[in-house]
Amino acid sequence: MAGTRAEIVSSAERVFDRHGFAGTGMDRLCEAASVSTRTLYKHVGSKTGLMAAVLESRMSRFFERFDVHSIEELFEALETWVAAEGARGCLFLRAQGETGGLTPEVSAVVAEYHRRLLELARRVIAEETGRPDEVLAEQLLVLFEGATSAAPYLGAGAISSARSAAVNLTRQAR
Repeated sequence: MAGTRAEIVSSAERVFDRHGFAGTGMDRLCEAASVSTRTLYKHVGSKTGLMAAVLESRMSRFFERFDVHSIEELFEALETWVAAEGARGCLFLRAQGETGGLTPEVSAVVAEYHRRLLELARRVIAEETGRPDEVLAEQLLVLFEGATSAAPYLGAGAISSARSAAVNLTRQAR
């Protein structure tokens, strides 16, 4: 049973990532997971429940790969993530945009992702500079999110540019 749920969530993530949340019907999700509609609903409850489960799964995988301690490591991890997952922009921002922030289950996961991402930026900045710096952490977060959003049309250059800007900002802050 747990395997079936994991397979449904995994296949749904691929479909949502490529086709969007709003534009993906339950039939396509069932077909991708090779399960009946009844089985899908049994394991995830609803399309909204499936969306939240997909985002929770992705968040877990994301932060496992982002156990980093420097700006270089942060952007190297982003390059590795984009190479493995594809450059289609941030799935969390896309989910929030498609639901308009009106779906509490989805909004809660997106908010948790952004909370953890800001905490990661704070930790990296503190390790890089030897002190906390909220403004610099927020700037790093904006560069990171910008690189993620620009990667679909700028490619790896977006990540390189963001890394360079982050290094320069940090150097100036020391």
